[in-house]
Amino acid sequence: MSLGEGASPLAGIKVADFSRVLAGPFASMMLADFGADVIKIEHPAGDDTRAWVPPVDDNGMGSYFSSVNRNKRSVVCDLRTALGLAEARNIALAADVVIENFRPGVMERYGLDHAALRAERPHLVYCSITGFGTDAGAHLPGYDLLVQAVGGLMSVTGSPDSEPSKVGVALVDVITGQNAVVGILAALRVRDSTGAGQRVEVNLLSSLLAGMVNQTSSTLATGTAPRRMGNAHPSIAPYETFRTEDGPIAVAVGTDRQFANLVRVLGRPELADDERFSCNADRLANRVQLKELLEASLQHRSAAEWSATLLLEGVPAGKVNSIAEALELATMLGLDPVVNVTDGSRTSRQIANPIRLSHTPVRYLRPPPLLGEHAGATFAAPTPPLEATTIPALHTTRRNSHA
Repeated sequence: MSLGEGASPLAGIKVADFSRVLAGPFASMMLADFGADVIKIEHPAGDDTRAWVPPVDDNGMGSYFSSVNRNKRSVVCDLRTALGLAEARNIALAADVVIENFRPGVMERYGLDHAALRAERPHLVYCSITGFGTDAGAHLPGYDLLVQAVGGLMSVTGSPDSEPSKVGVALVDVITGQNAVVGILAALRVRDSTGAGQRVEVNLLSSLLAGMVNQTSSTLATGTAPRRMGNAHPSIAPYETFRTEDGPIAVAVGTDRQFANLVRVLGRPELADDERFSCNADRLANRVQLKELLEASLQHRSAAEWSATLLLEGVPAGKVNSIAEALELATMLGLDPVVNVTDGSRTSRQIANPIRLSHTPVRYLRPPPLLGEHAGATFAAPTPPLEATTIPALHTTRRNSHA
């Protein structure tokens, strides 16, 4: 099927979203932004995050829920009743993609698991999001904070003399949601060629370990676990925050040339030839002395002044902004970070999708739905499956909890 100019890349793709909280809803929102028709199937009390207030948005909706649920329709299905279960099953069997993150055994108990649905819809792409996989870790609760702790992220977050710290957002959930999108799109691409659906599995722990890239790689290479270094970098110096007259500035020097420019601007050009700092390995070995010398020069001007001056001289630097200041910066740079999503009756201010496609851009058609706002909604008739001969039946495994 060819797409015309301005068409949505996932137009015609139908997603039954049984997930809640963050990782799954983030994934389904990304698919919806690119044109997929997403029905969010909620229990009578709604997605847990509907109750996570304050803060609330301009419509009185919890901003947590609002942040990951635009462009979707909401249907309430009480799976404990025959009517609710039948409605949910009908939606799932009309979908191209099912996303779920229920506790182990829940989807099997209701006949909504991968094996049961695929038996009737062989080209279904079924995405399961878990905390710790579907084998020995299936019983473990999949909370972002817990995974940041046991997955090692907290061990490298914070200053050397502080207690381990979590990242300021549920980053593991976000990374896992992004991985779910990649897996779903890959599975849909295979289905386009073969007609066969398959199961996509992502979990928080594996997503975190892969997402820590150089830190996990360093552990494999050396056998030594990295330590907390505050804002410093384990492999580059100077690459951290420094005190200025009015607050911290981030300086990210990655080359000897950038270092020479930095110390020249600071009025200490001789430091570029100092044997303690002449190359990155030397700067790493003497990072404490280097930081003291740099901060002594940085104390005489503000972070904003230094940022502007250093950037003009080719030195990566920036004031440590608040989120509000970061939004202002993105706006000033023409990145359009905020969009108004409206359906004519309600408008919701949202953070824009970060992906830009030149011919098939994202669309913002619906604000986050009210609970059960689209009662009775369903998909068009199921697409007839192609002949599926190249993808073998996948084994059925237990699923993990996640929130």
